Amino acid sequence: MRKRTRFIASLAVVGLVFIGKVDAGPPYVTDDPEPVDFQHWEFYVASMHSKLDGDWSGTAPHIEINYGAVPNLQLHLIAPLAYDVPPAGHTQYGYGDTELGIKYRFVDETNYLPQIGIFPLLEVPTGSASRGLGNGHWQAFLPVWLQKSWGPWTAYGGAGYGVNELNGHDNWGFVGGLLQKQVTHNLALGVEVYHQTKYQTDFPNTGTAFNIGAVFDFNDNHHLLFSAGRSIDGPVDFQCYIAYQFTFDNSLFHFLSRPR
Repeated sequence: MRKRTRFIASLAVVGLVFIGKVDAGPPYVTDDPEPVDFQHWEFYVASMHSKLDGDWSGTAPHIEINYGAVPNLQLHLIAPLAYDVPPAGHTQYGYGDTELGIKYRFVDETNYLPQIGIFPLLEVPTGSASRGLGNGHWQAFLPVWLQKSWGPWTAYGGAGYGVNELNGHDNWGFVGGLLQKQVTHNLALGVEVYHQTKYQTDFPNTGTAFNIGAVFDFNDNHHLLFSAGRSIDGPVDFQCYIAYQFTFDNSLFHFLSRPR
């Protein structure tokens, strides 16, 4: 039980609850209200890792897909291969819990107002809880995100409430903020700080953490994302995220399906 709890806590702290040009969201834990453009896609091949109490866990890799189904609304899916390497015992590797979500922006950014959106997420218990590769129960995360930009700077953040069905565990809260600067035409650097309240009653993973990250655009369609950090006041010794992102619109499908 403790092995499974440690794995779940690690994933919660690293990724919590899982854009052409990326402005927000991955590679950070704190997300943003900006959905993918209408009829545009984001495809990620990503991996995240954390060290918590001597236990390494994460995804290797996970696939993330986002699609702008209608204006201001994005559909979201994460399909992970998860692993857990405890300080003692057997390494586990296999399919983890599936994440589904819908991001909806209901306030557009103006000169005076930030853009505002919601991004409810549902964790489907598709991973093996007995092997430490899943929670074993349905979970949900219900956040509200805000974002404001000025010149090369962008700030975004928000707060959310997590609903956890696992017996003996509590629901939890999250608040986070990020500041990012577009330092060159194809490189953005950012730093985030976030806090999570108690998630497991039998594992002390409440605390505050930070990440420093970068987004590098090879061109309009291909991107590299990276972040790394650790707890400021909490149990995580190290955490990181790295991903390749491919962005495109529906015209790619029309080109691929065209008779040769």
